[in-house]
Amino acid sequence: MDLILDGLRKAILLIVSLDREVWDIILLSLKVSGSATLISILIGIPGGVALAFSRFPGRRFIAAMVNTSMGLPPVVVGLFVTIMLWRGGPLAALHLLYTPSAMVIAQSVIAAPIVAGITMASMQQLDPKLILQIRALGATRLQMLRLLLRETRLPLLAAVMAGFGGVISEVGASIMVGGNILGQTRVLTTATVMETGKGNFDTAIALSIILLLLAYSVTLGLTLIQQKRR
Repeated sequence: MDLILDGLRKAILLIVSLDREVWDIILLSLKVSGSATLISILIGIPGGVALAFSRFPGRRFIAAMVNTSMGLPPVVVGLFVTIMLWRGGPLAALHLLYTPSAMVIAQSVIAAPIVAGITMASMQQLDPKLILQIRALGATRLQMLRLLLRETRLPLLAAVMAGFGGVISEVGASIMVGGNILGQTRVLTTATVMETGKGNFDTAIALSIILLLLAYSVTLGLTLIQQKRR
């Protein structure tokens, strides 16, 4: 119990004292995970909509792959992204390994199936009569899509929150593709693992508390938008 209280006190001290190293880690965590979430939205929502309404050979197989990928282990994602970016790999010329960009790529791979899977499910649960009604009113395909997205805005915001939660808390892929380099690729999760390995449990607890506060703050903002629109 004393260890947890020491961690809580240290977390408050690190935030209030505006510790430069800690704030750099916080901002990088937010930047990497925020960018990955945005990319996952741009990929996942159109992909989920397409899977929900399109009919083509192999659609069920792809849908099953998306649903399976919602539970992708981060270390597996980190392994394959590392192989792609490694010297001699197909994307080695980009020189992205052990950079924040590599972390964004890995986290996008983790978050995109989550957003796509929830989007697909939310679209498929719509009443078919609603789609017929919209078509009967003479709406164009784009207008129909906009109306359907509006009808499913609550689960879509839940998909965004799930995607962000999945990447802000992951550690395996970030360590593998980022390397946990101080001042370059060290984020809250990787810093927590490092401090735990060094036996600095008070610092690790402090970083964990900051991570929870960060995740809660972002999710709270999205939840307020979600419930307000409700």
